[in-house]
Amino acid sequence: MKSAIVLCIGILVAALCGCRDTSTPPKQAVLYCSVDQDIAKPIVEAFEKQTGIKVLARYDSEASKTVGLVQKLRNEAAHPAADVFWSNEMVYMIRLAREGLLQAVNENPAADAVYPWTGTITGPQEMWRGFALRVRAIAYNTKKVTKEQAPKKLEDLLDPRWKGRIVMARPEFGTTGGDIASWFAHYGPDKAKEILRGLKANDVRFVDGNSMSAQAVADGRAEIGLTDSDDAYAQQREKNPVGFNYLDQGGEGVLTIPNTVALVKGGPHAAEAKALYEFLLGKKVERMLAGSDSHNTPVRPEVAKDFPQYAIGHPLKIDYEKVADQIGPALDACKEVFKD
Repeated sequence: MKSAIVLCIGILVAALCGCRDTSTPPKQAVLYCSVDQDIAKPIVEAFEKQTGIKVLARYDSEASKTVGLVQKLRNEAAHPAADVFWSNEMVYMIRLAREGLLQAVNENPAADAVYPWTGTITGPQEMWRGFALRVRAIAYNTKKVTKEQAPKKLEDLLDPRWKGRIVMARPEFGTTGGDIASWFAHYGPDKAKEILRGLKANDVRFVDGNSMSAQAVADGRAEIGLTDSDDAYAQQREKNPVGFNYLDQGGEGVLTIPNTVALVKGGPHAAEAKALYEFLLGKKVERMLAGSDSHNTPVRPEVAKDFPQYAIGHPLKIDYEKVADQIGPALDACKEVFKD
């Protein structure tokens, strides 16, 4: 009888052990990404294929571009869910670094994090790194505005001839707020506020995002639109009647907007996060972004030489940290000027 009981117990233990899952959990990283999903997804898939690491990606909506994910990272600071933040701009990334929400990577950032006209495009202790640039642009409807007539400088938009004919994205979200902050950093607050008042006098209209600004120009609902270069390229890809000039600030150059990437401090998958971070900063990704519908300008000269059509001829020399300093005053000024 004893032997039978022992045998039964042995069988039961064996069965329980056989049911236990002893396999290694799959490697994964959680990515928050404000880059358009159709642009970012092939890059994420390339990383997964190369490394075998699964990426759980969360993207931002057009209406709350970038700012929505930034606020989510702030809300989750005590218990981070994300490992990596890939942003389509630099201002809010700088602010996250200042708030202590990003992980230091390197005491001495690599030399290739320096771009000739902006100086460094990496944060202190490499809390973030920049790569693959876009630029601010003035889109115009080619059926209503000739290439010769089209505004080329920010100041050109203040000409009364454009009254009621201009659209731009709401500055609370996306790159528009950072662009306006760059006016405050470049021109000084007094001149920047004068420009805002001039836009109001010209009855500028607001839409919910840069892609919608470019779309309004394509549809003929506006003749001129402030937007980003990738949104203007998107309209041209669809063969819509949209041309664009880089939005030059006072003849001194156009604001360049890097993609930025950072490790989230306290993220749950440290090793996988570092692998994704390094992949996004690689030459392969800059090449993919330049060849994508976004047509980003590569930072690395050895990649940029293969995409001369996307070279930025006259970039604005500006300190991104100073632009980040001005985002609060810039948004406050927008609220005051456009409050009616």
